[in-house]
Amino acid sequence: MAIPLEDSVTDIIGKAQRGLGLSDTELCDRIGIEIGELEAVKLVKGVAFAEIEKLAQALKLGPKSLVAMAEGKYNPTVTMPKTGFFQANTTYGDMTVNAYLVWDPATKLAAAFDTGADAMVLIDEIKKHGLTLQDVYLTHTHVDHVVELDRLLEKAGGSVGVHVNEAEPLEKAASFKPGVTFSLGKLHIESRDTSGHSAGGTTFHIHGLDAPLAIVGDALFAGSAGGIKADYAASLQKIRDNILSVQDNTILAPGHGPLTTVLQEKQSNAFFPEFRKALAEDI
Repeated sequence: MAIPLEDSVTDIIGKAQRGLGLSDTELCDRIGIEIGELEAVKLVKGVAFAEIEKLAQALKLGPKSLVAMAEGKYNPTVTMPKTGFFQANTTYGDMTVNAYLVWDPATKLAAAFDTGADAMVLIDEIKKHGLTLQDVYLTHTHVDHVVELDRLLEKAGGSVGVHVNEAEPLEKAASFKPGVTFSLGKLHIESRDTSGHSAGGTTFHIHGLDAPLAIVGDALFAGSAGGIKADYAASLQKIRDNILSVQDNTILAPGHGPLTTVLQEKQSNAFFPEFRKALAEDI
Protein backbone atom coordinates (compact mmCIF):
# COMPACT_ATOMS: atom_id res chain seq x y z
CA MET A 1 0.00 0.00 0.00
CA ALA A 2 1.41 3.38 -1.01
CA ILE A 3 2.32 5.81 1.77
CA PRO A 4 0.35 9.06 1.36
CA LEU A 5 1.99 12.48 1.24
CA GLU A 6 2.78 13.87 4.67
CA ASP A 7 1.58 17.41 3.94
CA SER A 8 -1.45 18.95 2.27
CA VAL A 9 -1.36 22.27 0.45
CA THR A 10 -2.80 23.86 3.62
CA ASP A 11 0.14 22.46 5.61
CA ILE A 12 2.63 23.86 3.10
CA ILE A 13 1.09 27.31 3.14
CA GLY A 14 0.95 27.31 6.95
CA LYS A 15 4.61 26.30 7.25
CA ALA A 16 5.70 29.03 4.85
CA GLN A 17 3.57 31.66 6.57
CA ARG A 18 4.95 30.75 10.01
CA GLY A 19 8.48 30.57 8.65
CA LEU A 20 8.23 34.09 7.24
CA GLY A 21 6.50 35.35 10.39
CA LEU A 22 3.47 36.75 8.53
CA SER A 23 0.15 37.26 10.26
CA ASP A 24 -3.07 36.72 8.29
CA THR A 25 -3.55 40.49 8.14
CA GLU A 26 -0.04 41.04 6.76
CA LEU A 27 -0.54 38.26 4.23
CA CYS A 28 -3.85 39.77 3.06
CA ASP A 29 -2.18 43.14 2.63
CA ARG A 30 0.52 41.58 0.44
CA ILE A 31 -2.00 39.72 -1.69
CA GLY A 32 -4.52 42.55 -1.84
CA ILE A 33 -7.55 40.67 -0.52
CA GLU A 34 -9.90 40.99 2.44
CA ILE A 35 -9.35 38.80 5.50
CA GLY A 36 -12.63 36.99 4.81
CA GLU A 37 -11.31 35.78 1.45
CA LEU A 38 -8.06 34.37 2.79
CA GLU A 39 -9.29 30.89 3.73
CA ALA A 40 -10.46 30.14 0.17
CA VAL A 41 -7.15 31.34 -1.28
CA LYS A 42 -5.19 29.25 1.24
CA LEU A 43 -7.15 26.18 0.19
CA VAL A 44 -6.16 26.92 -3.43
CA LYS A 45 -9.68 25.95 -4.37
CA GLY A 46 -12.34 27.84 -6.28
CA VAL A 47 -10.15 30.90 -6.79
CA ALA A 48 -8.40 32.37 -9.83
CA PHE A 49 -4.84 31.31 -10.53
CA ALA A 50 -3.85 34.99 -10.31
CA GLU A 51 -4.79 34.97 -6.62
CA ILE A 52 -2.87 31.74 -6.02
CA GLU A 53 0.15 33.27 -7.76
CA LYS A 54 -0.03 36.34 -5.52
CA LEU A 55 -0.24 34.10 -2.45
CA ALA A 56 2.72 32.05 -3.65
CA GLN A 57 4.79 35.15 -4.36
CA ALA A 58 4.04 36.53 -0.90
CA LEU A 59 5.13 33.22 0.64
CA LYS A 60 8.03 32.59 -1.80
CA LEU A 61 6.38 29.37 -2.99
CA GLY A 62 5.78 27.90 -6.44
CA PRO A 63 2.15 28.50 -7.53
CA LYS A 64 1.89 25.61 -10.00
CA SER A 65 3.35 23.25 -7.42
CA LEU A 66 0.70 24.40 -4.93
CA VAL A 67 -2.06 23.82 -7.46
CA ALA A 68 -0.73 20.36 -8.33
CA MET A 69 -0.70 19.45 -4.62
CA ALA A 70 -4.24 20.77 -4.14
CA GLU A 71 -5.46 18.73 -7.11
CA GLY A 72 -3.75 15.57 -5.89
CA LYS A 73 -1.50 15.43 -8.94
CA TYR A 74 1.80 15.02 -7.14
CA ASN A 75 2.57 11.36 -6.51
CA PRO A 76 6.31 10.69 -6.56
CA THR A 77 7.54 7.39 -7.97
CA VAL A 78 10.81 5.72 -7.02
CA THR A 79 12.74 2.76 -8.39
CA MET A 80 14.05 1.02 -5.29
CA PRO A 81 17.62 -0.28 -5.01
CA LYS A 82 17.78 -3.97 -5.92
CA THR A 83 19.08 -4.84 -2.45
CA GLY A 84 20.45 -3.22 0.68
CA PHE A 85 17.56 -0.92 1.54
CA PHE A 86 14.31 -1.25 3.48
CA GLN A 87 11.68 1.30 4.55
CA ALA A 88 9.62 0.69 7.71
CA ASN A 89 6.44 2.75 8.09
CA THR A 90 4.88 2.45 11.55
CA THR A 91 2.07 4.16 13.43
CA TYR A 92 2.84 6.64 16.18
CA GLY A 93 -0.28 8.17 17.72
CA ASP A 94 -2.32 9.71 14.91
CA MET A 95 0.53 9.73 12.40
CA THR A 96 2.99 7.38 10.77
CA VAL A 97 6.76 7.60 10.95
CA ASN A 98 9.50 6.08 8.82
CA ALA A 99 12.67 4.29 9.82
CA TYR A 100 15.15 2.67 7.45
CA LEU A 101 17.54 -0.21 7.22
CA VAL A 102 20.60 -0.07 4.94
CA TRP A 103 23.07 -2.92 4.54
CA ASP A 104 26.13 -3.92 2.60
CA PRO A 105 25.12 -6.96 0.51
CA ALA A 106 28.70 -8.28 0.56
CA THR A 107 29.32 -8.29 4.33
CA LYS A 108 25.70 -8.32 5.58
CA LEU A 109 26.53 -5.47 7.96
CA ALA A 110 23.51 -3.23 8.52
CA ALA A 111 22.65 0.21 9.87
CA ALA A 112 19.30 1.48 11.08
CA PHE A 113 18.29 5.09 10.56
CA ASP A 114 15.92 6.14 13.35
CA THR A 115 13.77 3.55 15.08
CA GLY A 116 10.18 4.12 14.01
CA ALA A 117 7.36 3.36 16.43
CA ASP A 118 7.89 -0.42 16.34
CA ALA A 119 11.47 -1.67 16.24
CA MET A 120 10.35 -5.22 15.50
CA VAL A 121 9.69 -4.27 11.88
CA LEU A 122 13.42 -3.55 11.52
CA ILE A 123 14.41 -6.59 13.59
CA ASP A 124 12.29 -8.89 11.42
CA GLU A 125 13.99 -7.52 8.29
CA ILE A 126 17.41 -8.04 9.87
CA LYS A 127 16.54 -11.66 10.59
CA LYS A 128 15.02 -12.17 7.15
CA HIS A 129 18.28 -11.26 5.41
CA GLY A 130 20.68 -12.71 8.00
CA LEU A 131 22.13 -9.28 8.80
CA THR A 132 24.21 -7.98 11.68
CA LEU A 133 23.17 -4.58 12.98
CA GLN A 134 26.37 -2.56 13.34
CA ASP A 135 25.06 0.97 13.90
CA VAL A 136 22.02 3.15 14.51
CA TYR A 137 22.10 6.67 13.04
CA LEU A 138 19.62 9.25 14.27
CA THR A 139 18.42 11.96 11.89
CA HIS A 140 17.22 13.86 14.98
CA THR A 141 15.94 13.05 18.45
CA HIS A 142 12.23 13.91 18.32
CA VAL A 143 10.43 11.20 20.24
CA ASP A 144 8.67 9.60 17.26
CA HIS A 145 12.10 8.86 15.73
CA VAL A 146 13.87 7.47 18.80
CA VAL A 147 11.08 5.99 20.94
CA GLU A 148 12.12 2.39 20.20
CA LEU A 149 15.89 2.84 20.55
CA ASP A 150 16.29 0.72 23.71
CA ARG A 151 14.13 -2.07 22.29
CA LEU A 152 15.99 -2.02 18.97
CA LEU A 153 19.35 -2.33 20.72
CA GLU A 154 18.07 -5.10 23.00
CA LYS A 155 16.55 -7.18 20.22
CA ALA A 156 19.50 -6.68 17.85
CA GLY A 157 21.96 -8.00 20.43
CA GLY A 158 25.71 -7.65 20.16
CA SER A 159 27.59 -4.36 20.20
CA VAL A 160 25.69 -1.69 18.28
CA GLY A 161 26.98 1.86 17.93
CA VAL A 162 24.48 4.74 18.17
CA HIS A 163 25.34 8.03 16.47
CA VAL A 164 23.72 11.46 16.89
CA ASN A 165 24.53 15.03 15.90
CA GLU A 166 26.42 16.79 18.70
CA ALA A 167 23.71 19.48 18.74
CA GLU A 168 21.24 16.91 20.15
CA PRO A 169 23.21 14.78 22.62
CA LEU A 170 21.46 11.62 23.75
CA GLU A 171 22.28 9.06 26.40
CA LYS A 172 23.80 5.89 24.88
CA ALA A 173 24.73 7.76 21.68
CA ALA A 174 28.13 8.92 20.47
CA SER A 175 28.04 12.52 19.24
CA PHE A 176 29.48 13.62 15.91
CA LYS A 177 29.81 16.85 13.98
CA PRO A 178 28.15 16.77 10.53
CA GLY A 179 30.71 16.34 7.78
CA VAL A 180 32.14 13.09 9.11
CA THR A 181 31.85 9.92 6.99
CA PHE A 182 31.19 6.50 8.49
CA SER A 183 31.83 3.03 7.05
CA LEU A 184 29.43 0.11 6.78
CA GLY A 185 31.24 -2.78 5.14
CA LYS A 186 31.92 -1.50 1.63
CA LEU A 187 29.40 1.31 1.98
CA HIS A 188 30.15 4.86 3.08
CA ILE A 189 27.74 7.07 5.02
CA GLU A 190 28.31 10.79 4.67
CA SER A 191 26.68 13.09 7.24
CA ARG A 192 25.47 16.59 6.32
CA ASP A 193 23.92 19.38 8.37
CA THR A 194 20.22 19.87 7.62
CA SER A 195 19.21 21.42 10.93
CA GLY A 196 16.20 23.70 11.11
CA HIS A 197 13.34 21.38 11.92
CA SER A 198 15.49 20.39 14.88
CA ALA A 199 18.80 21.64 16.24
CA GLY A 200 20.70 18.53 15.20
CA GLY A 201 18.84 17.54 12.04
CA THR A 202 21.18 15.47 9.88
CA THR A 203 20.97 13.96 6.41
CA PHE A 204 22.91 10.77 5.69
CA HIS A 205 24.07 10.17 2.11
CA ILE A 206 24.69 6.49 1.38
CA HIS A 207 27.42 5.67 -1.15
CA GLY A 208 27.93 2.18 -2.57
CA LEU A 209 24.44 0.80 -3.23
CA ASP A 210 23.21 0.33 -6.81
CA ALA A 211 21.28 3.62 -6.50
CA PRO A 212 22.26 6.86 -4.73
CA LEU A 213 20.34 7.31 -1.49
CA ALA A 214 19.90 10.00 1.17
CA ILE A 215 18.12 9.54 4.50
CA VAL A 216 16.81 13.06 5.12
CA GLY A 217 14.76 12.77 8.32
CA ASP A 218 12.26 15.58 8.74
CA ALA A 219 14.25 18.18 6.80
CA LEU A 220 12.36 17.42 3.60
CA PHE A 221 9.15 15.58 2.74
CA ALA A 222 7.83 14.63 -0.69
CA GLY A 223 6.43 17.93 -1.97
CA SER A 224 7.11 19.77 1.27
CA ALA A 225 9.51 20.37 4.15
CA GLY A 226 9.47 19.73 7.87
CA GLY A 227 8.22 22.51 10.11
CA ILE A 228 11.18 24.87 10.51
CA LYS A 229 11.80 26.11 14.03
CA ALA A 230 15.08 27.96 13.40
CA ASP A 231 16.15 30.59 10.86
CA TYR A 232 13.72 29.88 8.02
CA ALA A 233 15.79 31.12 5.06
CA ALA A 234 19.00 29.55 6.36
CA SER A 235 17.26 26.21 6.97
CA LEU A 236 15.88 26.10 3.42
CA GLN A 237 19.34 26.92 2.11
CA LYS A 238 20.79 23.94 3.99
CA ILE A 239 18.28 21.73 2.19
CA ARG A 240 19.38 23.19 -1.14
CA ASP A 241 23.06 22.79 -0.33
CA ASN A 242 23.06 19.46 1.46
CA ILE A 243 20.18 17.53 -0.13
CA LEU A 244 19.10 18.97 -3.47
CA SER A 245 22.66 19.60 -4.67
CA VAL A 246 23.37 15.92 -5.35
CA GLN A 247 22.59 13.98 -8.52
CA ASP A 248 18.98 14.08 -9.68
CA ASN A 249 18.34 10.34 -9.41
CA THR A 250 19.19 10.24 -5.70
CA ILE A 251 16.42 8.58 -3.70
CA LEU A 252 15.30 10.73 -0.77
CA ALA A 253 14.04 8.84 2.28
CA PRO A 254 12.14 11.19 4.62
CA GLY A 255 11.00 10.75 8.21
CA HIS A 256 7.34 10.86 7.16
CA GLY A 257 5.51 10.20 3.91
CA PRO A 258 6.65 8.43 0.74
CA LEU A 259 10.07 8.17 -0.85
CA THR A 260 10.91 10.69 -3.54
CA THR A 261 13.91 11.78 -5.62
CA VAL A 262 15.98 14.92 -5.99
CA LEU A 263 14.64 15.53 -9.49
CA GLN A 264 11.00 15.14 -8.47
CA GLU A 265 11.48 17.61 -5.61
CA LYS A 266 13.15 20.10 -7.95
CA GLN A 267 10.16 19.77 -10.27
CA SER A 268 7.38 19.79 -7.69
CA ASN A 269 8.36 21.06 -4.25
CA ALA A 270 6.72 24.45 -3.69
CA PHE A 271 9.41 25.56 -1.23
CA PHE A 272 12.04 25.55 -3.98
CA PRO A 273 10.44 27.16 -7.06
CA GLU A 274 13.80 28.29 -8.43
CA PHE A 275 14.64 24.73 -9.45
CA ARG A 276 11.48 24.40 -11.52
CA LYS A 277 12.34 27.68 -13.21
CA ALA A 278 15.88 26.44 -13.89
CA LEU A 279 14.40 23.32 -15.47
CA ALA A 280 12.63 25.65 -17.95
CA GLU A 281 9.20 24.85 -16.54
CA ASP A 282 6.55 27.34 -15.47
CA ILE A 283 6.86 27.80 -11.71
